[in-house]
Amino acid sequence: MATDGRLEQYKEDKFPQLRATEYRITSKASRIYNCFAWAAGEDDRWWNPLEPENPYYWPDGVPAELTIAAFIQAYQTLGYEPCNSTELEEGFEKIALYATTDGEPTHAARQLPAGKWTSKLGRWEDIEHELDGLSSEMYGSVKQILKRPTNN
Repeated sequence: MATDGRLEQYKEDKFPQLRATEYRITSKASRIYNCFAWAAGEDDRWWNPLEPENPYYWPDGVPAELTIAAFIQAYQTLGYEPCNSTELEEGFEKIALYATTDGEPTHAARQLPAGKWTSKLGRWEDIEHELDGLSSEMYGSVKQILKRPTNN
């Protein structure tokens, strides 16, 4: 982890748009969980539809496919439903699914109460960022937004 609250240069190079934004590291690197788990609010297991046996997790009854449809179904098990807006909505929490141009999911981010987003960068750190900051060759772009009511 860089000492100035920013990612090391070689990591930042993977996300050229991130460099120009006000992002910050919010946790140390971890191999225990990934972005899909973190978006679901979990930090104790790695979500993976292609290898749902230990130590990986995938929700029961959801097709074990690397597709947007399968990830929508996975998050629906937690009460999320597709929506069209990335804007902060009072009373809702949101997840953004990133995918490549051919539709393969690559990343998920969760909206924070103040409107920024939080992401786990693979086995790297968690960061707080602007949504478009992670659009890149590595992650593609946001293809689907999901939302659910908050538990107030």
